[in-house]
Amino acid sequence: MIGVEFLKGQGLGNRLFCYISAKCIAEDLGVPFGTAGREYLGADFLDMDLGDEITDVSGFSRYDEKEERIYLRDSVHDAVHGCYIAGVDPVLAAKLSNCAEQDNIMLYGNLQSEEYFGRHKEEIRQWLRVKPAFDSAEYAAYTADDLCILNVRGGEYADKNELFLEKKYWKDAMEIMRGVNRSMRFMIVTDDVDAASRLLPGIEVHHFGAAGDYCAIRNARYLIASNSSFAFFPAYTSTVLRRIIAPKYWARHNVSDGYWASEQNIYDGFEYLGKDGKLYDAADCRAELSEYKRIKLPEKQALMPLEAGSREALALGKKYERERLLKKAVAKLGRTFAK
Repeated sequence: MIGVEFLKGQGLGNRLFCYISAKCIAEDLGVPFGTAGREYLGADFLDMDLGDEITDVSGFSRYDEKEERIYLRDSVHDAVHGCYIAGVDPVLAAKLSNCAEQDNIMLYGNLQSEEYFGRHKEEIRQWLRVKPAFDSAEYAAYTADDLCILNVRGGEYADKNELFLEKKYWKDAMEIMRGVNRSMRFMIVTDDVDAASRLLPGIEVHHFGAAGDYCAIRNARYLIASNSSFAFFPAYTSTVLRRIIAPKYWARHNVSDGYWASEQNIYDGFEYLGKDGKLYDAADCRAELSEYKRIKLPEKQALMPLEAGSREALALGKKYERERLLKKAVAKLGRTFAK
């Protein structure tokens, strides 16, 4: 059996990636599938087949997806804990191909590469069906030729310079969507109404809860995504989506000089918007990243982690806190003059 455990502290998007990747791997191997930690899933609005219920993981062998991190100085987190850049785990498929039906293996990790699940798109649409009681006419109204949804991720992202997507990303993407329809309307769906309203004042903004946000995104024909896992599966399983724009370099769009955080988030069918205002398809991104790995990545890999609480780490933290407060003050000043 291949199993996956939903963990306390994971976001819904991360849990769905773990579920889908593990279930697809089990399907490919022709072995049973099961789930543990169901009390943490938080997806009651989805009609999911969770496989066998695993109440005790102690009888399972544990496999942790291969990680790769670089210890950059773009944030205290990346300097101390590392920036996650891993692609597909090359060992995972080989190890599990030798898995017998009687073997019990629990998978842990990011598990967001399309290589794990891309052969099962139609099945995934069935595995992540929204229950009719949740997918109401209210959300069907967001399927419109002149409406684009912006999925702004706030929360713990909002005060992190390396994570919280800047206004330029959203404005550039909106202008591209206006190229589709000059009368395009925009609406924000977010987990953080306050942060989104400050970032993009004047745009209609909503938080419908996890179920409502998921359904609104799933019904969009045009979507501008953030660097969050939440929007992936409502977009991936959509039957109406015509165009999706996502941030190039994903979780390090703001600071990357060519690396991806992570490579797993390069998906076929997505268009990736660079800081240069240009769009890149998945093939473009993979080719550029391959060259980056050859030329620039080795020097990044040579950087050693900083010790938490060290003088250098504290100095770095003060530097980025000053920058964050300055940006906040400039934004507040801009809003004041705009009134």
